[in-house]
Formats: sequence, structure tokens, C-alpha cells
Amino acid sequence: MSAEAWRLPRHSSFGRGQVHAVAGCYFVASFAALGLPPYLTAILPEFGDHAARWAGVLYVVPTVFGALGAPFWGRLADRFGRKRLLLRAQLGLAVAFLLAGWADSLATFTLALILQGVLGGTFAASNGYLGAALEGPALSKALTLMQGSARAALVVAPIVVGSLSGWLSPHHQYALLAVLPLTAALLLAALPEPREERAAESIPETTAPASAPVVSLRTLYALEFAFVFSTVISFPYLISLVEDQLPGTSATLSGVLFALPHLVYLVSALAVHAAVRDRPRTGIVLGFACIALGLAGHGVASSLSTLIAVRLLLGVGLTLGLVSLSVLAADCAKGRAPGGMFGSLEFFSKAGAVAAGLAAAAGSARFGPAAPVLTGSAAAVLTVLVSLFLLNPRSHRARWSR
Repeated sequence: MSAEAWRLPRHSSFGRGQVHAVAGCYFVASFAALGLPPYLTAILPEFGDHAARWAGVLYVVPTVFGALGAPFWGRLADRFGRKRLLLRAQLGLAVAFLLAGWADSLATFTLALILQGVLGGTFAASNGYLGAALEGPALSKALTLMQGSARAALVVAPIVVGSLSGWLSPHHQYALLAVLPLTAALLLAALPEPREERAAESIPETTAPASAPVVSLRTLYALEFAFVFSTVISFPYLISLVEDQLPGTSATLSGVLFALPHLVYLVSALAVHAAVRDRPRTGIVLGFACIALGLAGHGVASSLSTLIAVRLLLGVGLTLGLVSLSVLAADCAKGRAPGGMFGSLEFFSKAGAVAAGLAAAAGSARFGPAAPVLTGSAAAVLTVLVSLFLLNPRSHRARWSR
């Protein structure tokens, strides 16, 4: 895509550099949020929970409260300014991380995680900011880069946290890593406030766009929920599944296997965007199909080469799905207040993650570590079947409606 595709004539000052700045700030601010939760089992014994019984609950606490707060903060952004609310999200993360790093009890640490969810929401705030400045292919490509930042942080952050653990405990790393969202806030302060050529009053999220989008907003929310559920459900117990199927696998190799799908996204997302930006319906259906096949393959993989192959296939599905959802979201954002829309989209994304975590825990406890991947595969298959009807161009439901 050419450089001109990043900007609109009415926002000539907002281009590729600003998009990269927003994505980069999200990456650095996500380190603690994505890198430290895997170490909750090492943190909780410091508060007297020697068996780390609360690890599973605390893992989803920021997600639950983030989901509840995202629509509210999004609507405030439409009313008071997207840049202000993006800065608020970064500063909110810094406050929560400082409190978590200084916590001297389980209750205080839990409060810090709640505040992380309530005061954070940097992903939705960043997308709302970009949605006010860009539209169409420029916005969908920017959203693709934002997902790339999330994947990169998910791969790199746990490694960095583990490396630092030799001289500073993961608990106190929360306070150290608070400097990252503070730095991001300083960098974002230099960016312009995106301004649109319309009345000062915010446009309600339900205001009709000038032309019918590819899918309805409700369909977009449903696809987001189903996608996050299908993919995230495999995360919590993947290491246990690898150990069960390939005994003796080193922790390093298990980490590489975990990272493979995200690495596929990092190396191929922009190329996939160019391929699916004009056919997102096809892209999302193929994405769910690859996810279904990849996750089902996890349940029967009996060798390292087979497991690598199904992880790569899952990565293809992850990339197709995320990029296609970015294209569909950019299309739905036309004519709508972006803060409210992306805040609501974040609600359904986090709701899918919470549902996936609960389903993974219940399935693994009852049927073993293969249950989550098979549940995710079944959910993806169901989504493919439903999508073939919902996303049919000739179907009334594929048209914009309320």
C-alpha cells in the first residue's frame, strides 16, 4: 500500500508516522499487562497464597473490568476528545502498575488489577483515536498494525519478564514497568487531536452510515466474540498439552511452540491485508476454517513436526481472522463515532476471552488438557457454518440493518 493510503485529504497532517507512533506506544505500554500475568503463580506466594489458588481468578480480573469499562470510556472519548482519553488510558495503566508493584497484601494487589482493567483500555482507546483520523483501507491497515503490536508484545514481554526475574521479582517488576505507559503518554502528547469535519456534537454509535457496510455491527460483534473465544481458549493449557503429548519437551521449546501462531501474524499480516481488504467475508470464513482444523490437529498431534504444522496452520487462521476483522471494523466505523464503536467492540473481545478462560479451565479439569483445543475447534466449525449464511452477499443479514 502506498504512503498516500495512510492519510485522508482532510487529515493531511496525520500519516504513517503517527500510526506507527500509536502502535509503538501500545506495544511498550502492553509489556506489564501481557508479560506479567503468566507469572502470577510466582507472585501470589508473596501474599500468603502459597499454592497460588487465586491465580486463575486474578488472571481474568483485568479482562473482566476492562470489558465493563471499555464502552463507557469509548463514549467519553467521542464527547471529550480521543487523544485525551488515550492519554488517560496510558496514565491509568501507570497508576495501576505502581499500585500492583507496591502492594503488600493480596487485597491491595487485587485492587490494582481491578484498576488496571477499569483505568486501562489502551487498545480500544488507540483504535478509537485512529478511527477518528483514518477510514477505509488506511484504517484497516492501521488496525492490522495495532494487532501486530499486541502479538509482538505477547511474544516478547514474557521473555523479558523472565530474564529480569533473576534480579527483580515479577511482583516488583509491575512498579518498574509502570515507566513504560508513562513514556507512552509523553510520546502521545505530541500527536495531534484528530478532528473531523462535522458538527461538534458526537455522533451516536447507532447513527446510520451513508452506505451499507459489508456486515452489520451486531454481526461484527458476534464474529469478534467467536474469534477471540476460539483462539484464546487454547492459550492457558497449551504448555500442559505439549508436555502431555511430547513428554520431556523443554520449557524453551514449549515457549517457541506457543509463540509460533503469533510469529506467523507478524511476518504475514500486511501481505494478508492486501489480499483480503476487498474480500473480508472470504477471509474471515477461511480464517475460522483454518482455526478449526489447526485446533483439532492439536488434539491428535503425536510428534514435534505434526505439532509445529498445526501451530502454523493455527497461525494462518489467526492472521486471516484478525486482518479480516480489522477490515470489517474499519468498514463499520464509517459514519459512526469511533470511540463508542471500538469501545463496544473491545467489550465483546474481552467477553470472548473471559468465556474462553472459564471454558478452558472447566474442560481441562474434567477431560484433560486436550479439551480446550477441541472446544475451540468446535466453536470455530460452528462459526464457519453460521457465517456461510450470515456473510452470504445475497442474504439480507449481510446487509446493514438494525
